[in-house]
Amino acid sequence: MGKITGFMEIARQDPRSLPPDERIRSYHEFTLPLPDQELSRQGARCMDCGIPFCQTGCPVNNIIPDWNDLVYRGYWKDALETLHSTNNFPEFTGRICPAPCEAACVLNINNDPVTIKNIEHAIVDKGWEEGWIIPQIAPQKTGKRVAVVGSGPAGLAAAQQLARAGHQVVLFEKNDRIGGLLRYGIPDFKMEKQLIDRRMQQMRAEGVEFRTGQHVGVTLPAQSLLAEFDAILLTGGSEHPRDLPVPGRELEGIHFAMSFLPQQNRRNAGDSVPNQILATGKHVVVIGGGDTGSDCVGTSIRQGAASVTQFELMPRPPEKENKPLVWPNYPLKLRTSSSQEEGCNRDWSVATKAFKGSGGRVESLSAIRLEWKKDAQGQQAMSEVRGSEFEIKADLVLLAMGYLHPVHAGLLEQLGVSLDNRGNVLADTEQYQTSVPKVFSAGDMRRGQSLVVWAIREGRQAARAVDEFLMGCSELPR
Repeated sequence: MGKITGFMEIARQDPRSLPPDERIRSYHEFTLPLPDQELSRQGARCMDCGIPFCQTGCPVNNIIPDWNDLVYRGYWKDALETLHSTNNFPEFTGRICPAPCEAACVLNINNDPVTIKNIEHAIVDKGWEEGWIIPQIAPQKTGKRVAVVGSGPAGLAAAQQLARAGHQVVLFEKNDRIGGLLRYGIPDFKMEKQLIDRRMQQMRAEGVEFRTGQHVGVTLPAQSLLAEFDAILLTGGSEHPRDLPVPGRELEGIHFAMSFLPQQNRRNAGDSVPNQILATGKHVVVIGGGDTGSDCVGTSIRQGAASVTQFELMPRPPEKENKPLVWPNYPLKLRTSSSQEEGCNRDWSVATKAFKGSGGRVESLSAIRLEWKKDAQGQQAMSEVRGSEFEIKADLVLLAMGYLHPVHAGLLEQLGVSLDNRGNVLADTEQYQTSVPKVFSAGDMRRGQSLVVWAIREGRQAARAVDEFLMGCSELPR
């Protein structure tokens, strides 16, 4: 694949970005695409490795060496067809996936891996520019009706696949717009929302019906779907956030990340947002070091925060991974997001002990430093460092510590589906069927909080399982 000696002759070249002081003035995407000639050179670096570990590192099993080679040779339309054969929405994953495929690249053992994510991004963007991406309308209809509940990446992928199989698909979304966390959780500077809108146009032409403002289990009884549809697929995500029950939690100015982030996305979309949570002029503390925390950082900086500090409970990761030990798995190492580059103070091994304030509003945060050591079972265990207590000014605190499981009240309780020991909907990865007949589940609602690329994989696989359930067999790919 690629040029036989390309990996020895050509250095990795990542796309450039606008400088931080320029990009924080807006909520637009800020990466600058590489020219086609340079992308071809980057595709040439894909080596004839024999066993493409990148494909197994990718949750949707993208056929990466093939489309790298096609880009190298200039066959962009063929590359797009290969890319779409495993991934419905590469414009999403090409922007926000952490690229476990690159960690698994054989070239990564002793060199810089191939720029897989950027090439994926470029292929699908060219496909849209050239008009190659058109509706794929099923030649005949089955007469079967399927309800998909939740319009995040799992629901969108499943709905598109089921419509292409000829089923009548209705996609229910509780919010006023389609997209789930893609729409209201991911900031626009990471992924602009017209990307979702143009996919919706394609899916409408393919026969998908979108119903927004329909909160199944709250404004619409779940039992009505059982009566109306031949199958139901639950893809509602994992939305029950992890809280921080410490003294002072009740003070105003302490919010979950998903109370803060959607408001700015709505404002960017032109909506009026009364009483918006704003970081303007405030000392912001973000608790949680993952992607959601990073999104809070970037949004706070764009809103004009006086300062932004991000705390992480776990210890600071190593600067570089031990590749012989961890390859081809996704490594634990220090990563700095684009938002953190823009002006964030980061601190690790910190536990929040209390919030303090006056007049009912938070003004400061009390914390203590932690020491991490392995216990008798070889697991990391934390202990507080005596005398390490400190206090930091905090006018706005954003809790971004992850999610425990899907919301149980409403939809899940009304359907009576069984849950696993973590509180997720119980279903396997073969049939994706719940304990309730003709009800299926996929994505974060089934597996727990995860990546967009895992959601797309599960949505595609669940669509095949639903198709098999309805028709006895399926030609949809897994």
